[in-house]
Amino acid sequence: MTAEAPPAPALQYGRLIPVTVHFDDLDALGLLHNARYPLLVERAWTELWHENGVRFEGDWAAAGDACNAVKELRVTYEAPVTRPGTYAVHLWLDRLGTTGLTYGFRFCSADGAVTYARGSRVLVRLDAGTLRPAPWSEAFRDAARELLRPDA
Repeated sequence: MTAEAPPAPALQYGRLIPVTVHFDDLDALGLLHNARYPLLVERAWTELWHENGVRFEGDWAAAGDACNAVKELRVTYEAPVTRPGTYAVHLWLDRLGTTGLTYGFRFCSADGAVTYARGSRVLVRLDAGTLRPAPWSEAFRDAARELLRPDA
C-alpha cells in the first residue's frame, strides 16, 4: 500500500496560472535560469489580464491600462527548478493605488504546494502621451479588487 500525497493547500486569495518550463529555459547546470522566473511571471500576468480584456495590440494610445511600466521588481529564489514541465504562478495584489499597484507572486508546482521563488513587482499606469502616471480605469480596478490579498 502506498501513501497518498497530501492534497495541495487551497488558495485563499489570488489566482494560480499554469506555465510551462521548456528545456531551453534551463541553464548550463540544468536549473531554471534566474532571468526566466520574471519572464514566466509576466506571461502568467499577461494571460490573466487578457481574460479581463486588458491587452496591448500595438497602439499605446488605445492600450489604456496595458500602458504601464515596472517601477520595482524583487525576486527571492527558494528552491531550484531542475526539469522542464508544467508549473504555475500564484498571482495576487498586495496594493491597488490610484496610479500604481503592487502585486505578489509565487513560482510554484502546478498544484501550488511547492514554492520555488516568490516576489513582488510595482507597476505604474502611464498616460500614453506624456508617460506620466495616470489613474487605472474603473473596469481595471473592479477586476483588480478580486485579486487583492485579504490582509493587504
